[in-house]
Amino acid sequence: MSEFSALSQEIWDMKYRLKAASGEPVDKTVADTWRRIAGALAAAEGQYSTQGTVKSEFYDALRDFRFLPAGRIQAGAGSDRNVTLFNCFVMGAIPDDMAGIFEHLKEAALTMQQGGGIGYDFSTLRPRGAPVHGIGADASGPLSFMDVWDAMCRTIMSAGSRRGAMMATLACDHPDIEAFIEAKQTPGRLSMFNLSVLISDAFMQAVREDQPWQLAFEGTVYRVIQARVLWDRIMRATYAAAEPGVIFIDRINRRNNLHYCETIRATNPCGEQPLPPYGACLLGSINLTALVTRPFEAEAALDVIALGALVPTAVRMLDNAIDVSRFPLEAQRQEAQAKRRIGLGVTGLADALICCGLRYGSAEAVAMTERWMAAFRHAAYQASIDLAKEKGPFPLFDREAYLAGESIRELDEELRDGIARHGIRNALVTSIAPTGTISLLADNISSGLEPVFSFAYTRRILQPDGSRREEDVSDYAYRLYRRLKGPEAPLTPAFVDAQTLEPAAHVVMQAAVQRYIDSSVSKTINLPAEISFEAFKDVYAQAYDLGCKGCTTYRPNEITGAVLSVEPKDGGQTAPAHGQASSGLTSEGEVVYMTDPLARPEALPGSTYKLRWPDSDHAIYITLNDIVQESAGKQGGGQEQRRRPFEIFINSKNMEHYAWTLALTRMISAVFRRGGDVSFVVEELKAVFDPRGGAWMEGRYVPSLLAAIGGVIEQHMMEIGFLQAKDAPQDGEQKAVVNLGNPAGDRRFAQCPKCGGASLIRQEGCDLCTACGYSKCG
Repeated sequence: MSEFSALSQEIWDMKYRLKAASGEPVDKTVADTWRRIAGALAAAEGQYSTQGTVKSEFYDALRDFRFLPAGRIQAGAGSDRNVTLFNCFVMGAIPDDMAGIFEHLKEAALTMQQGGGIGYDFSTLRPRGAPVHGIGADASGPLSFMDVWDAMCRTIMSAGSRRGAMMATLACDHPDIEAFIEAKQTPGRLSMFNLSVLISDAFMQAVREDQPWQLAFEGTVYRVIQARVLWDRIMRATYAAAEPGVIFIDRINRRNNLHYCETIRATNPCGEQPLPPYGACLLGSINLTALVTRPFEAEAALDVIALGALVPTAVRMLDNAIDVSRFPLEAQRQEAQAKRRIGLGVTGLADALICCGLRYGSAEAVAMTERWMAAFRHAAYQASIDLAKEKGPFPLFDREAYLAGESIRELDEELRDGIARHGIRNALVTSIAPTGTISLLADNISSGLEPVFSFAYTRRILQPDGSRREEDVSDYAYRLYRRLKGPEAPLTPAFVDAQTLEPAAHVVMQAAVQRYIDSSVSKTINLPAEISFEAFKDVYAQAYDLGCKGCTTYRPNEITGAVLSVEPKDGGQTAPAHGQASSGLTSEGEVVYMTDPLARPEALPGSTYKLRWPDSDHAIYITLNDIVQESAGKQGGGQEQRRRPFEIFINSKNMEHYAWTLALTRMISAVFRRGGDVSFVVEELKAVFDPRGGAWMEGRYVPSLLAAIGGVIEQHMMEIGFLQAKDAPQDGEQKAVVNLGNPAGDRRFAQCPKCGGASLIRQEGCDLCTACGYSKCG
């Protein structure tokens, strides 16, 4: 795989190429990046071996993208930056008290600041309405604190250009589980979170037997509902909004190699790493496409001998990364070094199958995948056993308890005997992570265990002068086939993409791979929009029955839309892809780079919005003007007119805000006039916290006046079609008087800016909330 396409070059330059603070490249070539990573990881060898020899072995493994360390390692190893090499964290158990909750919020922020994605179980927080003893108040429930975490995450830019990601889990018997299930039915809410329900075996049994199910917290039963009704609510929400996912938590704990010393209640954001409190894991993937010999010939096969030689080097590299990585928290360091978890996986599985003439999801492909994964697991465990001989087993290794584990009992006798004799260096060894970006880096191979999404598409890049440059992008296996067989050769039946696969093909492949992975796998089952609800539910039932540890699906829907679409070519079809980045893409799939501002026409259409902020005596008026542009894409040919924001003006009689509102209008207008995807302006503004406190507006907490302005801009973008429309309120002005929580409908009460209740009165020259005690005089 000696090619380095334009797309791969861009990915490397943007994400993984080390540059000085001035922007000057330190890595002159991708080989320099490989040498940097190899040297940094080899430095951990110390007295165990000659660093030079190991560094050369590491470089050979990285060369030609045969082994792909995860992005954190590629970007951070050898950079001397204060970032972690770990992709995955699950934070500590959240205590059910205010001080503990916000201490954990701080820990989350510190972890994300260094580049780690985090998972949290919010099941430890008492449900909404439960009494808080000692202060005479009722609890606001876990979702209210998830909103706080979500807003925090928006402010964190992790490892340079990547935003933080979070997973939130809630137990299927928590009294607030129904609100959790429905949370993402509100567009834009908890957008920094992936949500998953912790599904127990007892719940699945109750669903199948249509039994009642108790919703309880700390021994108190709050409600009893039918398990099947709750399951259908989960399925309906996921059918409509692609979330929440489900995690079969009892299966995860039962099959955990460390069953004897930890309990798992959450996973990292993408689900491939179930982890205990303060658990951490780093990732890397073997590129299977690089190991296929004689592709597209009758003798095509995966070189299992080469796989067996490459895997031990990869295991050593990841084990060394534990010792050279920084950790945001000391508890994370202790946890990682006590158990030495690594997550070695594979990528390019679908392309490797295509190169061997096997159709993804077929019986032949499943059988071949199992043979490959069995060889992979054996090599990975043997490598960790050999490292234990050399460097010692992980500190918490308990020979008898470890060998009693359900997954360990399934290993072959040779491996079990090796563990009994020497121990094992890494408590858990294997995982299948999402590898979208590093797979693009490696010449656009298929990602992880996913099928190919699209074999060919066109990137349209708008140039500063307004012209467009087109760039063809094609899948590795497709491009290789065309090079070997010719541009006119008919594609073989093995060329199947995610859009044409039956749902069962996805599930059987996930289950086949999971059988040989000790942690978990990241897999999204793409489903057509027209799939029936009953067929949709069957996917989850099949995933449970086949031994999967979780299930995540995606179908185009009115709330999330299609994340990425492929323009029809040669009679092809348009379809969405879940989990692929859409940032920087217009609705036409164009990557837009603008350096010169667009010229202003004489007249522009626009709208003016009135915004009232509770702490301000005067309304704020926000005017947004748009430019009308023509673009291709209208069915039947011709041009389609599209509006995009061009400039903004913010005015108020309150002179306290004059300087910063003037600066804000100039900066935002400058961004708007340079084109491209400017929707990030909304997210940046909505992430701003005011240390003096925010306000409740339209039943939602808004953390600052700037965040409220961001909401107005978002509303305008939706109204002109620049952003996908959401079920947002149409009135841009904050309601001064509401009847929420006010059964009598007494309009003397206004909405409290602190607690959001319809309980604010004017008394003795002050605003006073009769619910929470908030007061403001003057």
